[in-house]
Amino acid sequence: MTGKQRREQLLEIGRTVFAERGYDGTSVEEIAERAGVSKPVVYEHFGGKEGLYAVVVDREMQLLLDMVTGALTGGHSRELLEQAAFALMDYIDTSTDGFRILVRDSPVAQSTGTFASLISDIATQVEDILGLEFKARGFDARLAPMYSQMLVGMVALTGQWWLEVRKPEKAEVAAHLVNLAWHGLEGMERHPKLVGERKG
Repeated sequence: MTGKQRREQLLEIGRTVFAERGYDGTSVEEIAERAGVSKPVVYEHFGGKEGLYAVVVDREMQLLLDMVTGALTGGHSRELLEQAAFALMDYIDTSTDGFRILVRDSPVAQSTGTFASLISDIATQVEDILGLEFKARGFDARLAPMYSQMLVGMVALTGQWWLEVRKPEKAEVAAHLVNLAWHGLEGMERHPKLVGERKG
């Protein structure tokens, strides 16, 4: 096995073990044992568990970001919303281990980011589209960043829930997500006011 092949093998095994046991429950010993190598081989390639974890998280974050941004091809805003919802659901479906790793808190957040920062990156992609829609409909386009965080956060949290239950089917979940988001946006007030007594 070449050095590159060994590195890929360790990454794949590390990804599986991190998904099964989490960062704290994973040891270099177990990764080395599953790979059929000694611990120093893992240290040689990644400097230790933290380095291996950082590479696994970076790869997963990039894959999810690429899937979501690559999916945003439609012309109509509702279709774009559907595409974003499907992209996240597809990622959860095809990269379940990766998603399990991303939704856990990262002990190396400074170097690899967190699921929250990834969601923020995706929301930034949606922000421009939402800003144009807001402007066209007479809403304050400066609020688009906040609304994009709300929309993407709603999809991400639903994805976390669906990861465990897997019902209803992916397309039905996406349809319901889009239904809530789209009709919520459609009936939005230009200057929303609170109805309860609390004002601050």
